[in-house]
Amino acid sequence: MTAAPLLDVRGATKSYGKLRALNDVSFAIAPGEIVGLIGPNGAGKSTLVDVISGRTRPNAGAITLDGTDLLRLPAFRIARKGVARTFQIPRSFRDATVIETVMVGALNAGGEHRTSVEGARELAQQTLRRVGLEQHADEVAERLDVAGRKHLQIAQALGLHPRLLLVDEVMAGLPPADVDAIVQLIGRLRDEGMTVLVIEHVMRAIAALADRILVLHHGEKIADDSPNAVFSDPVVMRAYLGPRFGGVPGRP
Repeated sequence: MTAAPLLDVRGATKSYGKLRALNDVSFAIAPGEIVGLIGPNGAGKSTLVDVISGRTRPNAGAITLDGTDLLRLPAFRIARKGVARTFQIPRSFRDATVIETVMVGALNAGGEHRTSVEGARELAQQTLRRVGLEQHADEVAERLDVAGRKHLQIAQALGLHPRLLLVDEVMAGLPPADVDAIVQLIGRLRDEGMTVLVIEHVMRAIAALADRILVLHHGEKIADDSPNAVFSDPVVMRAYLGPRFGGVPGRP
């Protein structure tokens, strides 16, 4: 990575009692880059996204966005600085329509992107067109199917005008056609200049999207390389396939 990083994470560590969810994790993401974040269940992936977005505070480490110290900011100010995220389980505001849900994100944008209610509605309409939900604008968001709710999460995040989009397992449980639609959407966002960190278990989606793949195991970074290098790394394979393949060095 030759460009100055947009996101820089150094030594991120998070413990919950005796459980260390993250242990001295460091990496950086350049502007316009898509980085995949993979690892077995319980590896610390969602905890890392929680720490970057301000939902959880690390016990140690430093996190900066274009040089701004994110650890000094509450979650809503991190969002206004341009960090938006989705969640594994999509949730909607009760009785809110699809367009109203996206407007919430637009009305919470910061800086030059602050807008009026009418401006937020116009932006929401544009965003729904970007993600293919314009025909559902006036429907109650909770009534969308699973794929629709996941597209809506991305739309709501886009309402914040993010510089960095954190996508947490948005393709989980979707049939192949819907996975392909989200891969194409994220690819278009990158083409527009968006920087994206994608957590995902659908390996073909990660392989199609990611410029680099970061691998966590037991809260530690065990790989950070191109998709081809990561998918051929025996340490990564052992982390996914278990101790009968030799285990991860340094672990029983």
